[in-house]
Amino acid sequence: MTITGEIRGSRPRRTPPRLRVTSLEVLCVVLVVALVFQDWLVAALDAPVLRTASTVFVAVCVQAMPFLVFGVLISGAIAAFVPASALRRLLPKKTALAVPVAGVAGVALPGCECASVPVARRLMQQGVAPAVALSFLLAAPAVNPIVLVSTAVAFRDAPLMVPARFVGSLLTAVVMGWLWTRFGKAGWIAERALRRLPDRDGTSRWVVFAETARHDLVEAGGFLVLGGVFAAAFNVLVPAAWLEALGAQLVLGVLVMALLAVVLALCSEADAFVAVSMTALPLLPRLVFLVVGPAVDVKLVALQAGAFGRSFAARFAPVTFVVAIASALAAGVVFL
Repeated sequence: MTITGEIRGSRPRRTPPRLRVTSLEVLCVVLVVALVFQDWLVAALDAPVLRTASTVFVAVCVQAMPFLVFGVLISGAIAAFVPASALRRLLPKKTALAVPVAGVAGVALPGCECASVPVARRLMQQGVAPAVALSFLLAAPAVNPIVLVSTAVAFRDAPLMVPARFVGSLLTAVVMGWLWTRFGKAGWIAERALRRLPDRDGTSRWVVFAETARHDLVEAGGFLVLGGVFAAAFNVLVPAAWLEALGAQLVLGVLVMALLAVVLALCSEADAFVAVSMTALPLLPRLVFLVVGPAVDVKLVALQAGAFGRSFAARFAPVTFVVAIASALAAGVVFL
């Protein structure tokens, strides 16, 4: 037997499997450490500032997580049960006309901004134009029935806040969609967000649904936690007296409430009850708070960076912030 024959007849040497550490293993280790040292941790963290920060962090995550789960379930359902051809047939062929249709379609999704991010990404992966998906992303958290009902309940003494919020939020979504149609570039969005879903004819639709929902939940949940950390830090580091002093003037009140909406990162189903409690401010700054919050806040920017890339978030969030303020002011002039 020749050397060549020996080489051909020998079995390939198998490389040992490499140990991979995933987020699941890290979470398990953190939980075990927390259980072992729980008495020491409770004593070390027993401070008023840390208690406040932890309360805010838990509140943000607890408010948002159910709707995030709802969003990823819808995302999985779109991937598994809705063919791309059906989505394209439902929307007008011209992007400029499809943008307002997508904005109005946000009424059908009762969820917050956390839920809309994975749904918008899935729409892009199904071949929907990015401008149309982004319009839906901005409209869904602010114009759905749950948000409007909660606003009506909170502002019983100012019923015009409901149509003002609806028009301001819908205008923000449509204007941003049109701006992306005119100036947006596909290169600003991460390739993974635009990559078409593979053909899975041989795979069960329920398997596709479960895999897609699990993947989106794990990815989006981490960025939600990051946004909650930023919101908690702001609440304990910035004195409330500073905000009250700035809010005494209308122009500064509008800017302060817009920034406050960004950093507080409240769920759109709950922000109306926070806004109505700020009785020292006129209705217009509080309307800005309600329109800006669901469109751009720290956890939403973090979620967008994770779903569409940091390059996208760095461009989309500042423009959305300006457009949301302008839209809220326009709606406030008409209705308030």
